[in-house]
Amino acid sequence: MLIRSEAPADILPIDRLLKTVFETEAEAKLVMRLRENGNRTLSLVACTDEGEVIGHVFFSPVTRDGEDEYWQGLAPLAVHPDYQRQGVGLALMEEAKQTLAELGYPVIVVLGHSDYYPKAGFTPAAAHGLACQWPVPEEAFMVLELLPDHLAGKHGTLAYCPEFAEL
Repeated sequence: MLIRSEAPADILPIDRLLKTVFETEAEAKLVMRLRENGNRTLSLVACTDEGEVIGHVFFSPVTRDGEDEYWQGLAPLAVHPDYQRQGVGLALMEEAKQTLAELGYPVIVVLGHSDYYPKAGFTPAAAHGLACQWPVPEEAFMVLELLPDHLAGKHGTLAYCPEFAEL
């Protein structure tokens, strides 16, 4: 398996993957809108040795109380059903964490499954005094510090890009 940055030729395979993995086309439309509106910070794909896109992870900016501190929102993460439970998603996240840290992005937030994302190091955002802009279960909204001392003393409401409101 190869993990690499999204290339223009990956746009349609990513779209097909998202439409396969999720129950509705909302995530595929979200990624397309974020990409079109310049709100893609990082987009990685996992490919088979034959070049088939089997996984995808996408990051876009989030703000804290309206301030841009270069924090990133992870959404969505998708792995083709034939390749799930084989470590593809975690491998995508590990590569993304390293890349984002190298680029100076200090924190990732995710609204996701509370049994899955802690495996990648995420902890409840509420424990850090952080809340999501929407009413969501506390255990589903999580945060991961990539660079030291960027969560200390931070609290407030985190907001995703406006495209998320269209879901």
